[in-house]
Amino acid sequence: MNDGPAGAVVERAVRLAGRAPSLHNSQPWRWTFDGTTLSLYAVPERMLPTTDTGGRQMLISCGAVLDHLRVAMAAVGWRLSVARFPNPNNRDHLAEIGFRRAAIVTEGDRARAEAIGRRYTDRLPFGEPAGWTDFETILRSTFDPDDAVVDVLPEGVRPVLAHAAQMTTSLRRYDSGYHAELHWWTGHVISATGVPKSALVSLGEQEQVAVGRQFPAASGEADRSVEEAEDHAEILVLSTLGDTPEEILRCGEVLSTVLLESTLAGYATCTLTNLTEVARSRDVVRQLIGGRGRPQVLVRAGATPHRDQLPASTPRLPLHEILSTEGSPAR
Repeated sequence: MNDGPAGAVVERAVRLAGRAPSLHNSQPWRWTFDGTTLSLYAVPERMLPTTDTGGRQMLISCGAVLDHLRVAMAAVGWRLSVARFPNPNNRDHLAEIGFRRAAIVTEGDRARAEAIGRRYTDRLPFGEPAGWTDFETILRSTFDPDDAVVDVLPEGVRPVLAHAAQMTTSLRRYDSGYHAELHWWTGHVISATGVPKSALVSLGEQEQVAVGRQFPAASGEADRSVEEAEDHAEILVLSTLGDTPEEILRCGEVLSTVLLESTLAGYATCTLTNLTEVARSRDVVRQLIGGRGRPQVLVRAGATPHRDQLPASTPRLPLHEILSTEGSPAR
């Protein structure tokens, strides 16, 4: 007798987990469920080979969706046992997941799952986050420091970080492959992937966030009124000891935790990978955290900017394109 979760429970959790962030909303993951075991696979066809030359961001994205699944299942009474990279002959097979019943579902479990639906990437400048010191203490209790190291950069290094971001942009000025990917994936939606126009910001708003990626600017819209002329977000750096696939996958899981906990605290967030995609800027970030480890991803977190209305949710692939079950293969 199968005492694991019903297929419908897994389907709902996979659909919710699909709200995880990914590079340009590429959603480079798929799942299979045989009635007992759920498996996670990377989808290299959805990798951006010029922007993400080594596939690190694909693995970070898959780590985030894996943790989102953990959160979604915890909210309905299931805990996960995860074997990462279970098949040495298939490195796209990232995780094999078993289930056991939880002793209890806490209010925290439910709240974190609810935060999945509320989280979104905000590219506007943020105000200073209230209560940050207490939040940081709580945040550090929610993940295993062996999975990733989280450093919060001091305010004084912001000009150095901004210079590194500008250097990254300059080094890519004539990279036609990079710009082709950027324009392909942003400003419109293709088969429920990509960054829609509504999620972009104007050129003036981009200039207020000196550490961000330069996306194609939203056209035809005036700059939104924001209380802060400059970005006053806290900037977190998530790093690992090395660059092995398992380390990077685990870092993506910690990224998920950082984003969801920040959302629960009422902060806006924006994931930054532009500063780790180019070796020179990545080295600058590494020096800013004391030369320890390998920076994988940065996060801005701060007070939510004022808007007349929240941006629409970015699209996600339908369930049948990311999950296959026995007798029903994914397309």
